[in-house]
Formats: sequence, C-alpha cells, structure tokens
Amino acid sequence: MLKIQEIREIIKLVDHSSVDEFTYEHDGSKIKLKKNNGVTVSGQPQVVQAVEEVKPAAQAVQQAPAPVQEAAPTVNTEEKEGPQAKAEDSNLHKITSPMVGTFYQSSSPEAGPYVKVGDKVDESSVVCIVEAMKLFNEIEAEIKGEITEILVKDGQLVEYGQPLFLVKPE
Repeated sequence: MLKIQEIREIIKLVDHSSVDEFTYEHDGSKIKLKKNNGVTVSGQPQVVQAVEEVKPAAQAVQQAPAPVQEAAPTVNTEEKEGPQAKAEDSNLHKITSPMVGTFYQSSSPEAGPYVKVGDKVDESSVVCIVEAMKLFNEIEAEIKGEITEILVKDGQLVEYGQPLFLVKPE
C-alpha cells in the first residue's frame, strides 16, 4: 500500500505532466487520477481515507502559484519607480559573494567593520567575511574605488553571486 507522501508525489507529478489519466493497482488497491475530473479511488477503505487527506494538499498545490504571481509585479513596479537609480547603478561595481554562507562586516563581534559607506578600497582590501561550514573566508574588493552602499546586514545569509557592496570605481 502507498504512503501518504507517495500519493502526494503521484498527484503532483500527474498535475504537472501532460498525462490526463493515471491508474495504479497493487494488492487489491486501486488509485485512479483524472485531470479536471477530480480524484476517484476504489479499493480498500484505508486507501480511500488516505486519498481524502491528500485532496487538500492537491488544492494547495494548485493555489501555491497565485501568491508568487502577485509578488512578481510588486518587484517590477519598484524597478519602474527608480529609473535614475538604475542609471547610477550601471556605473557602480558590485562586489558579490563567491559562495553561500553568512555575511560578517567584522572579524569579531567586538571589532569594528572592515569598511563603511564612503571608505576608499583597493584591489586587496578586505571588505567582509563570508562564513561557510565553519570556515571564515575574507572577501577582497578586487577593485579600486569608494564604497557607496552595503547591500546586506551583518549576520545575514547570502547566496552565491549575491551583491554585497556597491563600489564607485576610481
């Protein structure tokens, strides 16, 4: 007999595929899925109960994309509001994270930050630390210029390639 999670996975796979109808039979149990017609189950009563518990999950899967679609236009409207900011950003160099990890502005909680907005840096200046798997990696500016903006907060998780600083090149 299939477990609840396995039934959920089957529903998700059928929902995202071009298959219109799916039937599974095993040890006298039968699960039959049809798109646009709901879920039909016949067989042992235990399987019927399991599929009834899965129905809300199938509805949740169908509803999940709606909030994502609503969030995307919000980001686009913010981008439209700042065309001057985009023009300024094109002249700025982004110092990005070379790895996934935790961003730290200083070498220890007691120490001051490596750089602040307005500080001058050169190619070998350490601007922050990204900690990954208990290894503290010093990140260098790799460009000569002035720090114009710090894009992340101390202790924030950062992704590979995520911009950390904006630098106005000299």
